[in-house]
Amino acid sequence: MEQILGYDKTNPLSIEMYAQKLIGKTFRQIIEDDEKNENGFRTRSDNPNYANEHENKRRKGGLGEIIEERFFHYEANSDSRPDFYEAGVELKVTPYKKNSKGLLSAKERLVISMIDYCAVIDEAFPNSHVYAKMRLMLLIYYLYLAEIKNRLDYRIDYARLFSPPKEDLKVIEEDFQKIINKIKSGHAHELSEGDTLYLGACTKASSSADRRKQPCSDILAKPRAFCLKNSYMTNVLNNIIIPGKITYEPILKEETDKTFEQYVVDKIAAYKNWSVTDLKQRFLGTIQNSPKNLESMLVFRILGVTGNNAAEFQKAGIVVKTIRVNKNNKIKENMSFPAFKFKELVEEEWEDSTFGNYLRDTRFLFVVYREDSEGILRLQGCQFWNIPYEDLENDVKAVWEKTKQVLLDGLVIVPKGKRLTNNFPKQSENRVSHVRPHAQNKQDVYELPDGRTYPKQCFWLNNSYILSQLNDDFLK
Repeated sequence: MEQILGYDKTNPLSIEMYAQKLIGKTFRQIIEDDEKNENGFRTRSDNPNYANEHENKRRKGGLGEIIEERFFHYEANSDSRPDFYEAGVELKVTPYKKNSKGLLSAKERLVISMIDYCAVIDEAFPNSHVYAKMRLMLLIYYLYLAEIKNRLDYRIDYARLFSPPKEDLKVIEEDFQKIINKIKSGHAHELSEGDTLYLGACTKASSSADRRKQPCSDILAKPRAFCLKNSYMTNVLNNIIIPGKITYEPILKEETDKTFEQYVVDKIAAYKNWSVTDLKQRFLGTIQNSPKNLESMLVFRILGVTGNNAAEFQKAGIVVKTIRVNKNNKIKENMSFPAFKFKELVEEEWEDSTFGNYLRDTRFLFVVYREDSEGILRLQGCQFWNIPYEDLENDVKAVWEKTKQVLLDGLVIVPKGKRLTNNFPKQSENRVSHVRPHAQNKQDVYELPDGRTYPKQCFWLNNSYILSQLNDDFLK
């Protein structure tokens, strides 16, 4: 049978070699080629509506089914084993995109397997269902183009076997354990992708109302799946699928018994109370000028990285934020985020909003510098942080919803001297977040839903809120 199929279903390399024939083809061509095939292994070829059914974007996994049924010629199923179980290979079909500068990125996270809250707490990672599914994957990457309206016309560009490298598996196992610990503590309903680095727990439901039982609490939780994060899959695409496309220097250059996060915290803590001036002399030498991102540069130099990003941070999508605390234990600056487009925001729902998803998915590294009594800025340390579930789903959600309603009702704009005031949510109205301008000047505008234009705005986290989230030791 293997000879007729064109590959040996027990041999990973044979499967990969056969998959190379997909490169350059669209999903429509795969179906058409199979219709011409007379080897007797066609699946569902007698269904005249096959192409239309699988073009439907509501059919989750439809493109993967085409690869399974019309190219590899096995029936798509819900078997919990890897797709090519005799070879231990899991098939994953996933999109990537290219920006105007030619840079490539994964379009979305890679879903591995559903999380059974009640069963997973008894699993150890090496013997877990999720590890069995991700140990060896055949990644089929197709190019997503917004101008292509029929997804059957997307083109497949890469087909490669992939196993997470040893250094990544260490972090993935740490992530797995964080997720398990949260479920065991009765907080499955508060899981967030921001909790972890490479392996996430993403929502996976047919509707926002879907809920599942969890073993250690009576509170129902959203259905979730283990996934490899978008940032991690972008790294895989650029460094493994397309070797040498983008490279970043790693922080971990040798094995350690510490978790990755503890290693980072300890490295930076070794320079606690060093002044910025002394750190600059120690790590940047005789450089005379002080760039705007000086405090951030010093963080990477302390971590042994010569650039301004690190491999592990890039894989995890970690955002570094340097925070200045003055001698009175106050933070002057609020924390800004990218400007939102007014006409896009009103089309969103909170559950899948751009800002909500950003905070759900992102893990931050707060690096704190504090002024001493003489006004000298000194490094205090760092902490990894992601926004608490309650703060996001209550306070931030309220600000987002009011912002949307203001735009739907028609933004109220009142000239006040040389400034324009508006009725977006103010800092005084919410303990966590607010909306403020994020424009270079009055001419830096976006169009409102009613056709007027207005200077760009963005969501901010309040400086007082950020202060409340810092470790107490940084403020002593």
